[in-house]
Amino acid sequence: MQTLHQIQSAFEKYLRELSFGSDPDNLYRPVRYILSLGGKRLRPVVLLLCHKLYDDDISPAMPAAAAIEVFHNFTLVHDDIMDEAPLRRGKPTVHHKFDTNKAILSGDVMLVLAYDYLLRLQNQTLIPTVSRIFTQTAIEVCEGQQMDMDFEERTNVSVEEYLRMIELKTSVLVAAAMKIGALTGGASDADAQKLYEFGRNLGIAFQLQDDLLDTFGDPEKFGKQPGGDIIQNKKTYLFLKALELADDHTRTELLEWYSNTDFDEEEKIAGVKSIFTRLDIPAQTKRLQTEFEGKAMEQLNGLDAPSEKIEWLKAFAEGLMKREF
Repeated sequence: MQTLHQIQSAFEKYLRELSFGSDPDNLYRPVRYILSLGGKRLRPVVLLLCHKLYDDDISPAMPAAAAIEVFHNFTLVHDDIMDEAPLRRGKPTVHHKFDTNKAILSGDVMLVLAYDYLLRLQNQTLIPTVSRIFTQTAIEVCEGQQMDMDFEERTNVSVEEYLRMIELKTSVLVAAAMKIGALTGGASDADAQKLYEFGRNLGIAFQLQDDLLDTFGDPEKFGKQPGGDIIQNKKTYLFLKALELADDHTRTELLEWYSNTDFDEEEKIAGVKSIFTRLDIPAQTKRLQTEFEGKAMEQLNGLDAPSEKIEWLKAFAEGLMKREF
């Protein structure tokens, strides 16, 4: 089986060779810019991995992988505008580099381009099914983003609501990528659905891990100073679980850190991390992450695919959950 690096390299080559349009330049240059910033390429890679469970030739799945990656980057462009984020992957965000109006319109065209790439699938009979999966997922991602924004204004967000939000905002796209990859590879509907559930649970585990790394990650390995979620007062699982477990005094202390804007950022990060540590929140988060990872792995049982390929997919998922960045 091709190594992960070979699959990533093959996809990067395919993406570089795609034409995103050239005129007007102010529409397409931001598209090329955001896609040139790299990233993990997690979603197209897992799509190609799931295709490869059933078909060693990954080229028929490349248009779908491109559609998933272009759509994902479209969401990043618009999310960065909503979050007023200045940086993405260490570089200026699209709206900072080109201005907000150009970013909005370039994001819009990326969504349209994503559908265009789906229409390039070699197996034309799959297009209606894959388009329905893609469309439902796109709607759910928007629903998750709205929930995330709504949470900023609410003081009564529950852990269950948060998990539903990250399922919609993050994990359903991973799940859809895996299901689409399985279908382009020739999997049965039953296997494709199992891989969807595998991706959905793995995506939730991945986001919980991201929450944990954002606060407690090693700066040398994480690539940035931890604590961004705390500075932005984000209602992550760590924060919500802390509120759930805290006594009245500790809850008041935590809410004060999140409501007062006069604190020094480093002081605020240290204060909140101290509360999280006292309440054993890192271990609580890790336990829940492991629970969702276990649910994901259960879905690999009974797949109608070669056992060595299933083991390779399992090893990839386990490696993803051990990351420190």
